[in-house]
Amino acid sequence: MLTYSAGRIIRSLLLLSAITLAGAHFTASAQTTTPSPVPTPIEQEVPIGPVEPATDPNVPSPQFPDQRPRPVPPLPDLTRLGVSGTSPLSLTMNDAIRRALENNNDIKVARDDVLINETTLRSLQGIYDPVFTFNPRFNDFTQSTSQPFSGASSSVIQSRTFQANTQIQKQFGTGGGNYTAFFDSQRRTSNTSLFTPSYTPELGIRITQPLWRDRSIDRNRRDIRVQKKRLEQSDADFRRQTIDVITQVQRAYWDLVFAIRDQQNRVANLNLTRESLRRVEAQISAGSEAPLARAEVQTELDNRESDLLLATQAVSIAENTLKQLMLRESSAPEWSEQLLPTDQPTFDSTPVALQTALDAATLNRPELQRLRMQKEINKIDIQYFKNQTRPRIDFVSTFSLNGLAGTPRTTDTTGTSPLISGDPNQIANAFLLQQINILRNFPLIGLGNAIVPLVATGQITVPPALIGGYGRSLRNMFSQNTHNVDIGITIQFPLRNQTAEANLSGARIQTSQLESQSNSQEQAIVVEVRNAAQNVETSRRRVLSARTARENAELQLKGEQRLYAVGRSTTFLLFQRENALANARNAEVRAETDYNKAQADLQRATSTTLGVNNITIDRPVGP
Repeated sequence: MLTYSAGRIIRSLLLLSAITLAGAHFTASAQTTTPSPVPTPIEQEVPIGPVEPATDPNVPSPQFPDQRPRPVPPLPDLTRLGVSGTSPLSLTMNDAIRRALENNNDIKVARDDVLINETTLRSLQGIYDPVFTFNPRFNDFTQSTSQPFSGASSSVIQSRTFQANTQIQKQFGTGGGNYTAFFDSQRRTSNTSLFTPSYTPELGIRITQPLWRDRSIDRNRRDIRVQKKRLEQSDADFRRQTIDVITQVQRAYWDLVFAIRDQQNRVANLNLTRESLRRVEAQISAGSEAPLARAEVQTELDNRESDLLLATQAVSIAENTLKQLMLRESSAPEWSEQLLPTDQPTFDSTPVALQTALDAATLNRPELQRLRMQKEINKIDIQYFKNQTRPRIDFVSTFSLNGLAGTPRTTDTTGTSPLISGDPNQIANAFLLQQINILRNFPLIGLGNAIVPLVATGQITVPPALIGGYGRSLRNMFSQNTHNVDIGITIQFPLRNQTAEANLSGARIQTSQLESQSNSQEQAIVVEVRNAAQNVETSRRRVLSARTARENAELQLKGEQRLYAVGRSTTFLLFQRENALANARNAEVRAETDYNKAQADLQRATSTTLGVNNITIDRPVGP
């Protein structure tokens, strides 16, 4: 209003200056002229023609400015750096979310965490896989001996042994025990054995079963149960990360929608100013408007052009934010494409049901699910550490079948031989006999050599069932005539089990800690849901108010345009109405986009984002 008065004052001053200059000129002319002579009766006729300008050197010639209309400047260049506007990429909200789920790096990291926990679970479950072991061995043994009863035909013991041992070992999935099924085979040749070669197979099973400690839960089962819970925690983290990324995509998408709409409003507002400048130029050219009006319009044009450039920069920022969420590589070709969102903001006048939102958050929030899994892990730890404080009582048993067969070693079968014979330097009995004979032949005794009795020699009798090769030894083994049964109990009492007791105390303390963490997290979620619901309600009311304000701004601009057309308004007031309408339109678009962003925040707070956007995430299933 002050500006309007100033404009009228300026016009009045201009008119007053012109009148003052004209009056001063008239007064000066009157003071310098001489009295008029008495008119003669005969009036001379003055010729009519063009009036020559005054040639008085004291009066400067008037300077008239060029009044030709100037051209209206074009719209500024809205091309953005690194973005080609030739082929814009049309993008719906669902397309943006899909691209983000496929390419977002944060989601990929969270997805890989789930896969890592799945592989860790499979690794721990591998403890129950059967383990097959095959152990072939060959031994060549040669040793000198001086023992008379070694059975060797010479002073050297020789043996060659080949063993092939196989076994399958497996942990029990329940009960904490384990079993080992084994089958051992041996072929041995020796100069001291009854059989050469001899075959001794053995088939059996060994079982170890805990009766107290490690029976209900042991280290392996505890680790597997804990890892299953951690896998569910990683799944909850993945869902939370997915929800966060989807919410970021929704917010970035609506920010881009607002930025583009704001740019469009700025362009429309700038075009109105350009039209005003064209009209003012025509009025100045016709002489109905002072040249000073051009400066007023040109100033407004420059201001609005600056606002348009800032709006274009906001489009680039919003577009880059959305691209960062959708693209994986920094060198992706989509970085140089212009994004064109096709979805428009939606609006629902229904108020938010706060209690429904709170119930949904309590049921769906991944943070609460993670804490529930942590509580279950704590229960598993308490069960395990309590079990470790008990004594160990294990049942141990072995049952096996043995076989034997071979070829008897050849011996002397005819005549007799001294009971003691051989080299005294190598055989102990022969050495003793030699010393006895020396004593008996002493001159004072004179008894002579001791008489060594002769014993009959013959072939050793071997049962026919033991004579044969490897097949005979297997038949003898499965005949069940020879077996081995071993049953026992191992008892272990820890004198001071401080480790298990300390671990149990720590797990119980963690129970109280987790309870406090759960209460704190629930309170934080309630606050977040309440704030998000209030934001939705506030945004809903803002949309209604902004729509009314925009409608009234349109009516005011139309009225101001009619007043300006009949000369009852000024350019300044017209610009005010145009700016007010542009601001009202931007406020309406901002309120609508803020409402949609508030809805996205509420969906995130209640963890209903996945269901609203029809996104299904399969839960991990352990093998």
